[in-house]
Formats: sequence, structure tokens, C-alpha cells
Amino acid sequence: MNFEIFFSIAGIVAMMGWLLLLASPLIPTWSDRIAGTILPIVLSLGYVALLVMPSVGGGGFGTLADVMELFSSQQAALAGWVHFLAFDLFIGAWVCRTARAEGVGFWFVAPCLPLIFLFGPAGFLAFQVMRAVRIRQA
Repeated sequence: MNFEIFFSIAGIVAMMGWLLLLASPLIPTWSDRIAGTILPIVLSLGYVALLVMPSVGGGGFGTLADVMELFSSQQAALAGWVHFLAFDLFIGAWVCRTARAEGVGFWFVAPCLPLIFLFGPAGFLAFQVMRAVRIRQA
């Protein structure tokens, strides 16, 4: 099985979602539905498919060495990557929805999106800090 094809497809699916999030001020309902629900579900289905496929790799989650061995398999590394793509996109969509619901301008959210895309938890943290500062100033 060629995991490179699945890697490329997952990347394209995630990138479509991130582009929709960038357009969310113009099409909030469609962005919420597609980038916030449908595409994370598609990526999650791909993730589950990778989990249920027979695997020849070893490793596990008990120690750091086990995790390193686990991700030495192409299948497990791809599953880990798709996991990140799905969750980061879901969190990016949540940030856009939450900001919109709280009346936060998109230009305050926009810098958080690339951080979420590239560094997941750091972008989520940046959004939470921005919210806290905004609330404190209100």
C-alpha cells in the first residue's frame, strides 16, 4: 500500500479546511459546516482506517522509546499526522466559531490560525491569552 498517496490526500483535505477558515468571515455557516465538521470527520475516518489496517510495526505508548519505535512505521507515522491534521483543523474551526460568538474581530483571530496549523497547542494557547486579555480590558 502506498501511504504517500494517503498523505497527499490528507494534506489537501486539511488545506481546504484551513482555506475555508480564512474565508470564514465571508461564509461563516459554510466554514463551520465544512471546515468545522465535515472535513475533520473525513480526516478522522482516514485515521480510523489506518488504525484498523494490519500493521507490522512494533512499539506502543508505555515509554518514549516505545513511542519512537511505534512511529518508525510509515502507517503509524501517517496515522499520527492525520490525527494532528484532524484535531488542529477542528480546533481552528472552534476558535473561529468562538471568536464570532464572542464578538471578537477576525483580525484578532487570524494570527492564531497559522499558529494552530503549525504548532497546535501553542496557537490554542495564543487564542486563550487573547480572549483573557480582551475580557480583562472589557
